[in-house]
Amino acid sequence: MKIMLNGVPVLLDAGRDDATVDVLRDGLGLTGAKAACRTGVCGACTVMVDGTPQASCLLPAAAVEGRQVTTAEGLDHPVQRAFAVHDGMQCGYCTPGFVVEAAAFVDRWRDEHGDTTPPRERIAAALAGHLCRCGAYAGIYAAVAAACRGEHDDGAGAPARVEAMDKVTGRARYTTDVRLDGQFEGVIIRSARAHARVVEVKVDGAHTVDLLPPDRVVRYAGQPVAAVAAPTRGQALALAEGARIVYDPIPAALDDAPGAPPVYDESSRRHAPSSSEGLNLPGGWNGNVKGPFTMASRRSRTARRRIEAARRRADPLLVTGTFTTAVQVHTPLEPHACVARWDDRGDLHLHLSTQTVGLAAEQAAKRWDLTVDRVHVVTDHVGGGFGAKAGITAEAVAAVELARVCGAPVRVVLSRAEELTDAGNRPGTRTDIALLTDARGDLAALAVDVRGRGGVAVGSAVAVFARLMYGTAPRLLRDSDVVTNEPPGTPFRGPGAPPMLWALEQAVDEAAHRLGEDPVALRRRWDGNRKRHALYDWVAGLPVWLDRPATGSQTGRFRRGVGVAAANWAYMLDPATEVELEVRGDVVVARTTVQDIGTGTRTVIAEVLGEELGLPPERIRVEIGRTGTVHGPPSIGSRTTTSVAPAARDAARRLRAQGLADGRRVVGRRRGDRRGYITPVAVAGMALGRGFSGAVHVTEVEVDTRLGVIRPLRVWAGIAVGHIYTERLARGQCEGGIVQGIGYALHEERHVDPVTGAVLTTNLEDYRIPGIGDTPEMVVHFHQDGWDHVNGGGVGVGEVSTIGVAASVGNAVHNATGWRPRDLPIRPDRLLEGIRG
Repeated sequence: MKIMLNGVPVLLDAGRDDATVDVLRDGLGLTGAKAACRTGVCGACTVMVDGTPQASCLLPAAAVEGRQVTTAEGLDHPVQRAFAVHDGMQCGYCTPGFVVEAAAFVDRWRDEHGDTTPPRERIAAALAGHLCRCGAYAGIYAAVAAACRGEHDDGAGAPARVEAMDKVTGRARYTTDVRLDGQFEGVIIRSARAHARVVEVKVDGAHTVDLLPPDRVVRYAGQPVAAVAAPTRGQALALAEGARIVYDPIPAALDDAPGAPPVYDESSRRHAPSSSEGLNLPGGWNGNVKGPFTMASRRSRTARRRIEAARRRADPLLVTGTFTTAVQVHTPLEPHACVARWDDRGDLHLHLSTQTVGLAAEQAAKRWDLTVDRVHVVTDHVGGGFGAKAGITAEAVAAVELARVCGAPVRVVLSRAEELTDAGNRPGTRTDIALLTDARGDLAALAVDVRGRGGVAVGSAVAVFARLMYGTAPRLLRDSDVVTNEPPGTPFRGPGAPPMLWALEQAVDEAAHRLGEDPVALRRRWDGNRKRHALYDWVAGLPVWLDRPATGSQTGRFRRGVGVAAANWAYMLDPATEVELEVRGDVVVARTTVQDIGTGTRTVIAEVLGEELGLPPERIRVEIGRTGTVHGPPSIGSRTTTSVAPAARDAARRLRAQGLADGRRVVGRRRGDRRGYITPVAVAGMALGRGFSGAVHVTEVEVDTRLGVIRPLRVWAGIAVGHIYTERLARGQCEGGIVQGIGYALHEERHVDPVTGAVLTTNLEDYRIPGIGDTPEMVVHFHQDGWDHVNGGGVGVGEVSTIGVAASVGNAVHNATGWRPRDLPIRPDRLLEGIRG
């Protein structure tokens, strides 16, 4: 068939029922349109057909025969420059689809209204069919509005990030876009049972590998059993669907009942995966319960004694409650993906969507008995991760093993259903809290007892975070894992902190109400963190806080509420980080084994070098996302920028001292902080620095008491992380963190069939993440003092910007209605039941 593609006539050799997105990507090499969901929900695959945006994943090739098709690569529109200037992106995976849709809207708007600014609701309605998991909606609003005003018709304005133009034009290359000569497609065959011993696996096809653990037991529905490869994905899927698996069933534990069947026996418990980013907390096992881990001390006994005495006397200053959180799924828009190839020398080459380039190489070398220098990892761009893409995971194992069997490169890309089932989630929690204040209004005792539910994974570390807030009053903190036959939890942006703050910050809020004290003033009095004191002072002067309604005072259908929550996060870094600089002609090239997952690492390095060397952007090139150069940090735990930027500065100063001669090469290091670090040595590339970053979020909501809908209107975020390297990108990180926090508070909830253990929320309609219409107006305030002892003067923003948001929403709902939510997400049915109570 013949189409006009980006203004050029093209003959397609494709089946009429093939999806247009596959024809464009695999047949023509135009990878700007991304097949992220394949159900027409996310908008990442959007193209124009005769000038009208269409979801190409649902569009048969026959439907575009003889028509004009325009992709992001062929689009030449002011909206692309607007997205680049206003930073309407982070990881960039959704960006080509957004700009195609936005271009059509901008043209319609200007034809009808001239060069004027559309209302926010009109922009939101136009882009409602698009999702950005990074939450870059504030920049998207700004970009579309600016393009509608005609501000970028002449190409004015500098891009906010180094790679911006590659992302808005679809040129940025992600792992899912890699296609090597002779490449096979791999598919993982997954268990249909929640708990069983696999007796036999039969697959028609020569290219098959086994992915079962040594005991041959599957412990959740969706666990990898085997993988199969074929020349096309369709053929591989057919082989996987025809696989015959013989199971010997084992009773499954799909709830936390005391008499549930065991998930692990004594010998297999030590192989349980971890949902923690650090070391697992110790604790014994009692059936399916690991723990509790308790920091037992004299002060914990004091806390228990005081709280028990307050219960006996029914002390009104004792705040108690049970708070729960649902399982939240990472679901980055670029699914987990790997292209593996063995070369003639026996070296392993991996194109991998990962946040941990160096760690992935180390793990691969260990798994396949290679030296690290024989593992070559390439990750040009990553379409989101949020903690889920760390190290070597199932898709990489499958691709590597299949590539060995096939004798050819193999690509394995997870489907959206696989991504929502077995690619990472934040464990659900149940928290019992007791918070006691004394007659003076001081914190007298705190008890936090958390039961984490991370499926077959252990590593719940939630209650332990309550030791880091509000002084040194006696406290009893207990963490337990309740293990079930469900997919494993993994670290997710601020692991452990959001569920802890969901309970703690609402308990603190309730204490303030009982004491008759301003919730901000109470926090300031309890909180010894001077950096957060500056944030409390800022919040206390906000008109929205000063004018907030009295709690529970409103009547009528729509009620306004304002809530506050504080947060902190440990300062972490990779002290071994290095940056290498090489002069090539008049260009300085920077390299380190790190990755930019949308946080702006490339731009941070480029700006530091430009400042130190006095060079314009065109004379600096940053090459990251691959092994074979100096050590760089993983892009997790808010440690990347605070590790890389000082190393880049050191390298620049070394180069400046030696002169920018062609061929000159220097290596800069991340020098230590004044007063050193808390940890004497780095563990797994991580050290704990001195001090905690801080945040205070104020959220204003509108509650519809008839429909039970909560609409966030505005959010103010005070962030204390010291020096901000690239303010627009840091602001975008904080805005995206707010959006993800709102998703946690109001929308996101994984559901599992209580009989079969199968995940039911396997698409982006059933598992709802925030869209652009869910985005409130946001104000971000940076407090940059208090980090003079840190090399570079600043620490990361990724975690602290999101972990307290849900609690601020909960407190706002309480202020609006007088009813305190206890369970996340705050669904309409829960709200209506609560306020009618």
